[in-house]
Amino acid sequence: MDAGPRQPGLMSARPSRSNGGANHRRHPRRNGFTLLELLIVIAIAALLLGLLLPSLSGARNNAALLKCQANLREWSHAAILYALDNEGCLPRRGQGAQATTNISRAADWFNALPPLLGMESFTQLKSRGQAPSPGDRTLWVCPKATPVTVENYFAYAMDMWLCTWQDPRPDRIDRVAPTDRQVFMSEGTGGYCSVLPSTHSYSPVARHADLLNVTFLDGHVSAFSRDYVGCGTGDPKRPELAWIVPNSTWPGPSE
Repeated sequence: MDAGPRQPGLMSARPSRSNGGANHRRHPRRNGFTLLELLIVIAIAALLLGLLLPSLSGARNNAALLKCQANLREWSHAAILYALDNEGCLPRRGQGAQATTNISRAADWFNALPPLLGMESFTQLKSRGQAPSPGDRTLWVCPKATPVTVENYFAYAMDMWLCTWQDPRPDRIDRVAPTDRQVFMSEGTGGYCSVLPSTHSYSPVARHADLLNVTFLDGHVSAFSRDYVGCGTGDPKRPELAWIVPNSTWPGPSE
């Protein structure tokens, strides 16, 4: 059926959007980095990492130094408690210039002091196959200790001049050098339970960026440079580091 002629002006037409008379292309939206931008980001990240790594390494080393000092402080406090319980006498040093093989004597520091710290003696630990070794997170081991092939491992060792077995009685805490200068314990090489600055293998070892931790009979701990102490060269006899016990009858190690 004919709807009749269309009236002018009534024709429907979809309005067109004007763009000002100019046709233009739409650019695609970017989703990501260009290769150049990615390389710049990687370079900046590498630079920041390079700046942060020394700080992180320094923080870890400082934490290990402080943990080692805390361990040594506990051992010196145990020595003070031992002296209070034994008429002023200190525990024995154990063997001297020889690598430690005899661990059976109850009076040696590694057996006498642990019970005062709520721990088992070295002999007890060894009998159960749990002797201290590098990596242990206990008072026995410095965080920086490294493995060595020895029969019995000691990360810390007592001053070799104190309480030698050559003397019939152990040294008394009130008859040694002033307690704030009398060395009690330091970091050892691993195979020796007693140490003394020397050119020999029983000399203390500086594990903390050439710093050596030393604890004294008054309970305090200090760090010294290895050269200042004489690690590997011999005791320079610094006034604040008394390794030699006054009036001791022991002449010193024979090797």
